[in-house]
Amino acid sequence: MIAGPRPFRMPSTVHFGENAAKEAGREARQLGAKKALFITDKILMKIGVVQAVLDSLSAADIEAVIFDGVDGEPTQDYVKKGLDIYLREKCDIIIAAGGGSSIDTAKAVRVMAANPGRIQDYMGIGKITKAGPPMIAIPTTAGTGSEASMFTIIADTENDVKMLIGSPVVIPTVALVDPVMTLKMPRALTAATGLDALTHAIEAYVSIKSQPMSDIMALSAIRLLGEFLPQAWANPDNLEARSRTLLGSFQAGVAFSNASVALVHGMSRPIGALFHIAHGVSNAALLGIVMEFSLMGSPDRYADIASALGESVEGLNPLEAAKRGADRVNRMIKMLEIPNLTQMGVNREKLEPVVSKMAEDALASGSPANNPRKATREEIIQLYYTAL
Repeated sequence: MIAGPRPFRMPSTVHFGENAAKEAGREARQLGAKKALFITDKILMKIGVVQAVLDSLSAADIEAVIFDGVDGEPTQDYVKKGLDIYLREKCDIIIAAGGGSSIDTAKAVRVMAANPGRIQDYMGIGKITKAGPPMIAIPTTAGTGSEASMFTIIADTENDVKMLIGSPVVIPTVALVDPVMTLKMPRALTAATGLDALTHAIEAYVSIKSQPMSDIMALSAIRLLGEFLPQAWANPDNLEARSRTLLGSFQAGVAFSNASVALVHGMSRPIGALFHIAHGVSNAALLGIVMEFSLMGSPDRYADIASALGESVEGLNPLEAAKRGADRVNRMIKMLEIPNLTQMGVNREKLEPVVSKMAEDALASGSPANNPRKATREEIIQLYYTAL
């Protein structure tokens, strides 16, 4: 039986395929824009990845004011700087090209361009009252799905908390999903962001907030990422593998935007806030461990995941099939050379003084409540130690 009705949301317009980024100028012009705040990072500017976007804006006679100061995980300071430029230069559209940091920063600037106070005031779901200016999102990594989602994650460095901020008005107006933009991703970033996308897809599928439309996107993403992420990692110049991996990332972004995420993300954010480990890497370090913990909560769904990953599950009961899926994910994590927390510098001595706060912050984020197996504070603490 399908419960309902449930809203299903994604960007109003999506261009997918080679050279989709070159549509930025035409889309901005159709949105009535004349002056764009262009948010990216210095590395992408230096190596020329975003030049095609800037050229398309110039060809459409749209002035681009560049903010390339996003050089790490997005923080409230980046949001304030971006907003100051947007208001001072009297921009009328926001365009972001980059990984999750640039796109999440742009989303938060968009929120603050139309709403009072500080970005910290909007931590949580559904607190934003006004839609901001139109926004175009152009991912240069295949992982965060931020170009498709209703969420932005901003680090509150004053309180060592990663804020999850969610609202339908956060979804970008246009997503330009171009595999050419991902060709220069380093191998380690390909692995981390790809496994981040796989986490999005898996958690969206097992979330208690899943729905039929998000299920379709999630399972398709799992199939694509399971097959093509290792190929994109092994051969970074394989444009077909890059394209399929990016499509999986986008579909995973749509899926979790509508079904939410679960325990992995709840546990991952405190790791990033306290130890400054990239979100995708911490998700990947937790994914296999949390899957093994969660299998018994929804064995049928985890069995579906195993099948989508290409595992043979014929003749197995659901829990046996589910375990094959978890084993497959653990093999992928090992194959893609994702370090564990200890290898990332988080040892027992560093974890012990803060692990209680991490578990509390994870639960407070709300994401663990969507997990098919509910985790207590003590179980989350033990999972953190297991991740070492």
